[in-house]
Amino acid sequence: MCGIVGMVGQAPVNQEIYDALLLLQHRGQDSTGISTAESNGVFHLHKARGMVREAFRTRDMRSLLGNIGLGHCRYATKGTASSEEEAQPFYVNAPYGIVLVHNGNLTNTRELTQELFHKDRRHLNTSSDTELLVNVLANELQASISGLQLDAEQIFQAVSRVHERVEGSYAAVALIAGYGLLAFRDPYGIRPLIMGVRDAGEGKYEWIVASESLVLENAGFEVVRDVMPGEAVFIDLDGHLHTKQCAPDPKLVPCSFEYVYLARPDSIMNGISVYEARLRMGERLADTIAKYTPPGAIDVVMPIPDSSRPAAMQVARKLGIEYREGFYKNRYVGRTFIMPGQAVRKQSVRQKLNAMSSEFKGKNVLLIDDSIVRGTTSKQIIQMARDAGAKSVTFASAAPPVRYPHVYGINMPSRHELVAHGRTIPEIAKELGADYMVYQEVEDLKAAILEGSDVEDLDMSCFDGRYVTGTVTEEYLAWVEGSQES
Repeated sequence: MCGIVGMVGQAPVNQEIYDALLLLQHRGQDSTGISTAESNGVFHLHKARGMVREAFRTRDMRSLLGNIGLGHCRYATKGTASSEEEAQPFYVNAPYGIVLVHNGNLTNTRELTQELFHKDRRHLNTSSDTELLVNVLANELQASISGLQLDAEQIFQAVSRVHERVEGSYAAVALIAGYGLLAFRDPYGIRPLIMGVRDAGEGKYEWIVASESLVLENAGFEVVRDVMPGEAVFIDLDGHLHTKQCAPDPKLVPCSFEYVYLARPDSIMNGISVYEARLRMGERLADTIAKYTPPGAIDVVMPIPDSSRPAAMQVARKLGIEYREGFYKNRYVGRTFIMPGQAVRKQSVRQKLNAMSSEFKGKNVLLIDDSIVRGTTSKQIIQMARDAGAKSVTFASAAPPVRYPHVYGINMPSRHELVAHGRTIPEIAKELGADYMVYQEVEDLKAAILEGSDVEDLDMSCFDGRYVTGTVTEEYLAWVEGSQES
């Protein structure tokens, strides 16, 4: 999971890309980068570790010249989170010069690495799958070129071959020096990408593509639509839009975890409001809570701020139980789930949340969280509630038990890290220290997200073990567990 944005403007785009990355900061906090291009094809690039506000100084922004550019904020799922070399964007100098950012996770990196070295004669300098992707694109673009000028059809031909070679999830944005901006999405549309347009006057238009719709709305762009699964979008330097379906059999199967946790509630993805989906999760979770908890076991409902708040409000409303805010959140600590390393996540929980004893003392408390992954945060939160005087603690998750690795761009590489793996729900309750434990049913989550939309299926692999690309084997999962740390 990362945040990406690309823009073709009629004026310098550096500040707007920076502003967009601030809005996407929740999607990645390891590192960030911006690249811009002048009309003569000269690239300018700055990337660094840390948050967006930390990474860019005035001198950096002044050097990012040009009316076309892209940006990225990173949450590491491949490679090393601490490596500044693996911060995006990535650059290759041929053909023409390409700069690329990527959100997702490639699942055939071993095969691609061998192919690029032995067949394509391309050198890789990092273990990042984004460097793999930009080199595959560059190689296929080189093979597609005929004549002196590059045209949209040749670019689309290259993207078609990228789809043939690359497996996994990828939403990508690239600058091609002297030509324009390219955006494309994997044939399953697992990771989000949406485009918008803004009237610049005098018959000219500005274009934007981004991970979430809130970026478009904040900058005054009109939402055009989501980039379709397998589709490529090319916007030339004059602001003309070219699109083409580049996959033979595309099917929209977006990641369910975007709606559970990753996306901001004020975004709309694939035509589905994240906020409304979370409200519906609460509606359905309430029925399951009523089914599995004894009458009178709950006096008050409390969310674990912030992403579980819509679900908690609906649980309280439907059960007719008082809703209260018992935890105060420190806004200056990042999201613990996406922090690199278990030790850092564990340390950050008590820095992030403080329990107000006046809300807990002597009460049977129902705590609602959006999901439970490793259980590290949940265990500490339950203990904080007890320390604040809670009489009993029921813990509920708006998502089902996470029992399987997520290989499409979320940092869950090992089954053994997952608190639900190999445990029954009562065993999980005991492990976390809860009196009662309730999870959303898998089918209820799916129904809550899809209700009222045209989307027919979701990637729910971390909940049900069904990997939608059909290329994830048990051998691959074993390799991921043995070679990657979360």
